[in-house]
Amino acid sequence: MTDESERAVQAVIDAELRLLDPEVRASAARVLELLDLEFTEFGASGRRWGVESILTVTSGGTVSSESPVKVSEMSGVVLAPGIVHLTYFADNQGRRAWRSSLWRLTETGRRLYFHQATPVPSEAE
Repeated sequence: MTDESERAVQAVIDAELRLLDPEVRASAARVLELLDLEFTEFGASGRRWGVESILTVTSGGTVSSESPVKVSEMSGVVLAPGIVHLTYFADNQGRRAWRSSLWRLTETGRRLYFHQATPVPSEAE
């Protein structure tokens, strides 16, 4: 991976972690700074989300500072100039999922364009 690719991947990792931060999620303005205007998500619930619907759920406090999302195995790759694919495992209070994000570079910075979560059953199931 080139230095430029490494910087792009690290910038996206930092942005993804900001989106998981309870303080950021509590602010529609801060979330909007990270979402692409064409953002779409297929959530672990199977629901399709857009910018407006994701702002509604994030403002509802789905991530608390007492129980932050635990992230592991985060890695990324530059797919094309300005496009980074990020994958990771997340545990949000026992709701476990593999997550995949596509970030694109816009005139105003890196923005989350697409996100998908695939639920993982607990070991007990």
